[in-house]
Amino acid sequence: MSSSSVLQGRTALVTGATSGIGKAIAQNLARQGAMVVLHGRDQSRGETLVKDLVTQGATARFITADLSDAEGPLRLAAEAGSVDILVSSAGLYEFTPTAATDAASFDRHIAVNTRAPFLLVGALAPAMAERGQGSIVLVGSNAARLPAPIGAAYGASKAGVEILTRYWATEFGPSGVRVNTVSPGPVHTEGTQAIFGEHLAVLDSTNARGRAGDPAEIAEIVSFLAGPASSYVNGAVLFADGGERSVLPV
Repeated sequence: MSSSSVLQGRTALVTGATSGIGKAIAQNLARQGAMVVLHGRDQSRGETLVKDLVTQGATARFITADLSDAEGPLRLAAEAGSVDILVSSAGLYEFTPTAATDAASFDRHIAVNTRAPFLLVGALAPAMAERGQGSIVLVGSNAARLPAPIGAAYGASKAGVEILTRYWATEFGPSGVRVNTVSPGPVHTEGTQAIFGEHLAVLDSTNARGRAGDPAEIAEIVSFLAGPASSYVNGAVLFADGGERSVLPV
């Protein structure tokens, strides 16, 4: 399967790998030669993806875990074992007005989008630091810096990811572990189609490229941040939003 061996011998854990951006990331890392540990909630989708990757010559396995549960990320880290690359792609997004967002919904956003990567990094980064190398890539969102009339809970949870990126780069960077975030704008996935429907076409026209992104485009950026070509990139938030610079007209 490998179109490149740049990540040969490296093991990558990708959360949220059974659909959308996470799936594209897992596929691309496998093409780069990485052994991939796939995480998701859908056992059937996970097993199908593993089968597809193995058929194409990759090494892959699947782990299911509920990241909204505080114990879920810890169980996932323990089962994944030693990894060289962590990609935190799993995310929850429910776009509702503030008054219609109850405490449980707010807590779910923080649990999945902020707490889960926090716990995963806490569980996996120290071993990377002991080995003197590792790359952690977080999938954020331009919602952290571009407000919309709805979705404040989601934006807050992703803003936390950007702050954590800078803290972790400082904490683990001296030990050889790099931590960076890719911050996408609107991307065409099953999830965004289900949420925005016909309004996704409106989002296509809000950036300088005049279109929404493709998951494969985000996956290429993640592979760059995960690999040796970005060895001097640490603590960065890389915006991949086609030049989005205004309030999102959701």
